[in-house]
Amino acid sequence: MIIREARLHDIPQIQTVRNAVRENMLSNPNLVTDQDCETFLFTRGKGWVCEIGRQVVGFSIVDLQEHNIWALFVHPEFDKQGIGRQLHDVMLDWYFTQTDTPLWLGTAPGTRAASFYQKAGWKETGVHGKGEIKFEMTVDQWRQL
Repeated sequence: MIIREARLHDIPQIQTVRNAVRENMLSNPNLVTDQDCETFLFTRGKGWVCEIGRQVVGFSIVDLQEHNIWALFVHPEFDKQGIGRQLHDVMLDWYFTQTDTPLWLGTAPGTRAASFYQKAGWKETGVHGKGEIKFEMTVDQWRQL
């Protein structure tokens, strides 16, 4: 298992992982384009992938402009192996070297993702979008974990 910074040629496999998930699925896979991925990876923020045998099995992307987690997904065939937590931790370590601005995210209530973020120390701060839970992490909270 290798965690590394995402590269442009990873985008097709990132899209494969994103469209394979069973929770927080896109209503229309065309809503997130390859160009969107490229913009968030290299203009708005940064991303990481987890590779196993040269296959991308998970990825994370943070948006420095909106100060939110744009994506954190693991292919269902690789669930429960600690991949999501490793991608999460690398992403937050990097983010808080760039800024002290609190980081936020939204995810559907009652999902494994919501439980994941609660266990990772995120604080629920309200509602976002169409009924998603809004979570927040401050630099001080992150440094205490």
